[in-house]
Amino acid sequence: MSDRPPPPAEGETDEYVDADDRRIGVAFRRSIWIIGAVALAGLLLYLGTHRPQPAAPFTEAKVQAPAAPERAAVAAPAARFTDVTEASGIDFVHHNGAYGEKLLPETMGGGVAVIDVANDGRADLLFVDSGSWPWKAAQPRYPTLKLYRNDGHGRFHDATAGSGLESLRLYGMGVAIGDFDNDGYDDIVVTGVGGIRLLRNLAGTGRFEDVTRRAGIGSAPQDWNTCAAFVDFDNDGLLDLFVCRYVRWSPDIDRQMDFRMTGIGRAYGPPNSFEGSYPRLFRNNGNGTFTEVSEKAGLRVVNPATGKPIGKSLGVLPIDLNGDGWMDLVVANDTVRNFLFLNRHDGTFKEAGAESGIAYDVNGNARGAMGIDAAYYRNDRDLAVNIGNFANEMSALYVGGGATPRFEDLAIVEGIGAPTRQNLTFGVLFFDYDLDGRLDLFHVNGHIEDQINKVQSSQQYAQPMKLFWNCGAACQHSFVEVPAAQAGALSKAIVGRGAVYADLDGDGDLDLVVTQIAGPALVLRNDQASGNHWLRVRLQGSGKVNRDAIGSSVELTAGAVTQRRQVMLARGYLSQVERTLTFGLGKSAGVQRLAVHWTDATTQEVAVSQVDREIRITKPAAP
Repeated sequence: MSDRPPPPAEGETDEYVDADDRRIGVAFRRSIWIIGAVALAGLLLYLGTHRPQPAAPFTEAKVQAPAAPERAAVAAPAARFTDVTEASGIDFVHHNGAYGEKLLPETMGGGVAVIDVANDGRADLLFVDSGSWPWKAAQPRYPTLKLYRNDGHGRFHDATAGSGLESLRLYGMGVAIGDFDNDGYDDIVVTGVGGIRLLRNLAGTGRFEDVTRRAGIGSAPQDWNTCAAFVDFDNDGLLDLFVCRYVRWSPDIDRQMDFRMTGIGRAYGPPNSFEGSYPRLFRNNGNGTFTEVSEKAGLRVVNPATGKPIGKSLGVLPIDLNGDGWMDLVVANDTVRNFLFLNRHDGTFKEAGAESGIAYDVNGNARGAMGIDAAYYRNDRDLAVNIGNFANEMSALYVGGGATPRFEDLAIVEGIGAPTRQNLTFGVLFFDYDLDGRLDLFHVNGHIEDQINKVQSSQQYAQPMKLFWNCGAACQHSFVEVPAAQAGALSKAIVGRGAVYADLDGDGDLDLVVTQIAGPALVLRNDQASGNHWLRVRLQGSGKVNRDAIGSSVELTAGAVTQRRQVMLARGYLSQVERTLTFGLGKSAGVQRLAVHWTDATTQEVAVSQVDREIRITKPAAP
């Protein structure tokens, strides 16, 4: 049995279900019946008016189908990831405040972010805790944020005390990093149930100031804020803030639903029983304040049958999807259709998820979407959007693009469909773990119901992480799952949620940090020994390009292969990766071309004299 209830029967009225989904399904099935009836009538008419003629003698020709080209099996290189959590000094443990009542937010939290506190190039780490429920006075209290500073070699110390973060109390969910005031230092947004906080970095001193109220970023008690992203949606050089909300929730609503599982009793309820919510967009005014422009921007998608919000958002990916130089937004929704907000260049967006092919699966059904990432994984012009979905729903791999974006789900064709069907996938990331120049794919899995195995024998609460090696054109499928025996610490079963990558120890390859619900974080050091070359690129904007260069992109050509990356920190589930771009070069010891496409529509070409190092590129000042 499923731990989520079936959708309403056809024709029923359910104010929480997307009416467009139902109408599309009904229209599609009626069309099939009509086409079938017309075809059958035509066949009967033909047979009634045409008598069979004697067949002319013939000689059967021997036809041999062309043999399909055989491709040799290619084994994925071993993933040498080592669990160095304790040795690194990271001792963060997520708390969800669960005490037996089974309230839905207890299943969802745990973001993590890479932050460069002092702008010294070191990958510091910031973890989001949920803590305890405020009405449970006897439970211990935990700070919402824990900050760890990096010594540059992958060893950390807890720097929360005295940072100004230690007094923050919020049932935390996600985190966003960005320099909203363009002063050269990473600022913080943390989201949670009933609140958002904006924390300004005080000039790299290790201290932060809560400027939420002054900035005009508010949140209602019933708001369940999830993922967030800094993005310059209007190309004015200032980072705006996009915040997703999940469902309209309160403890009383959850208790009244009184969800039950056979043989277990009280259980965590499915989101399709809760009313949806709108995402929010705050425009940066350039003076330390923000103005909410969500409705004006066209982000309030409603169910036409009920007038209520459709969105139940857990993942957001800001990306220039159609190559027009303006940032679009792909939003992953749980149990309702995904959104694609195309930037119209005038401060508004067009929602085009259904027409683009990103909204549904191949059968026209919405899925339980969690985390999201995107990449040019084939090193061509086709973009792939990967979305992790609920258990018994394979992850999506929408591939396509174009000026009017069109996508097709190629999860099965490219090798990730069947291996991901059983998992409940939260964090998803494209990254090149072996530096061969092809982006691989990492999934973090874990169920929401701790007793799920009692009702579904095929499901487990703790689930192994999965790594898919990008095989390129040499294999039948682009992605090959790295076997557990060769995955190192990634084969460990965890109740995973968020994940980020960064070069924590300064050796050029990308390490991983993973969070768990109500459990310890993991630091997984990449000990790959491929001998492949690499180049790390860090951009800095100026003028009409935000200082973080978020939204700018880099094209790098090495060994006749051109790779493309866009600077975007918001990736995966509730988390933020490092800002520096990492290019694996394989055996190429040189770079033929490197071009930076800034968000002000200018291009800067940079000569690269040496590889296996990090370079910094600053946008030249306007003449």
